[in-house]
Amino acid sequence: MGRPVAVFIYITLALLLLLVLRGHHSPGSRNLHHRRLKLRSNFSFPSPTPSGDHRIPFDPLIADIELRREDREWERSHFEIPSAPGEVAQPEWEDFSDAEDYINDEERFNVTGRMLLLFPRIDVAPADGFVSLEELTEWNLQQAAKEVMHRTARELEAHDKNRDGFVSFAEYEPPSWSRNDNTTFGYEMGWWKEEHFNASDLDGDGLLNKTEFNDFLHPADSSNPKLMKWLCKEEIRERDKDKDGRLNFQEYFNGLFDSLRNVEEASNHLANSDEARANILFQKLDKDNDGFLTEDELMPVIGNLHPSEHFYAKQQADYVLSQADADKDGRLSLSEMIQHPYVFYSAIFNEEDDDDFDFHDEFR
Repeated sequence: MGRPVAVFIYITLALLLLLVLRGHHSPGSRNLHHRRLKLRSNFSFPSPTPSGDHRIPFDPLIADIELRREDREWERSHFEIPSAPGEVAQPEWEDFSDAEDYINDEERFNVTGRMLLLFPRIDVAPADGFVSLEELTEWNLQQAAKEVMHRTARELEAHDKNRDGFVSFAEYEPPSWSRNDNTTFGYEMGWWKEEHFNASDLDGDGLLNKTEFNDFLHPADSSNPKLMKWLCKEEIRERDKDKDGRLNFQEYFNGLFDSLRNVEEASNHLANSDEARANILFQKLDKDNDGFLTEDELMPVIGNLHPSEHFYAKQQADYVLSQADADKDGRLSLSEMIQHPYVFYSAIFNEEDDDDFDFHDEFR
């Protein structure tokens, strides 16, 4: 699209915005400003188990405020930071009890204005005056990647004892809850151990740089083939009751099939019983037909067992589009985004609901 056409589109959108802003003063629109947004304040160590509360911030400004608060909590829990004698503490975002007042104050944080600012940053492929599912997914993915890498840098700083910018296995201290994994998980968990570390060490130098350390903390988002194979091995280790290094049908059916049910159902609707459906997928995965699943044979479905950030980014985009696409044309106009602002600012998926998406109207 030529630049003059793009400029024309956004001038038209700006005029449309003025009309929408006028409409926001009507009685029917006042309820938008009574829905209070709350910042997320949860803070936890990276974990191999899904949190069930995987949210991606839509607005980079909100994400920045939340990360500042989280950084302060991190510092307080890891480091003693003495104040200089006579030093007056400077106000910080995270110290404001009214940080949420800020994002709920139209004069300081106007959600309509934020939509106008962010819309052209999302509408880029192509810049046609509409936000597609793919554009919204990519936007969500970019925001998630920034958050993840920020937390990885913070973790690396905490574990990098000699301050060389790398983490060795000797320097890494696993989460306290993982040190007694046999009791917690009922099997010898491989997370945060040397095999996991070595699989993350792509260049094999015995040290993890920032990218490798990020893969170590978040294997599902890695493109490292060694780490993907380790993930498959860990899946087998968890369910391999007879300890032969592979899964027979019963080990797969009793321990793995529930997590792969959606894969089978997407390709087959004929089988009636759970065991029959499980057997269909088992036979597809068992490439050598020996009656067992190996690490390599689990590779095609490891993404279903460990969803990546792209999965969550699309999941959130799907929900937002379903809620804000008023004319059901499969894309979002600026007007639709302005009319449904809190869908973007409070979309949270709860994995505990199997039948439907459960979204809440606050950041927690």
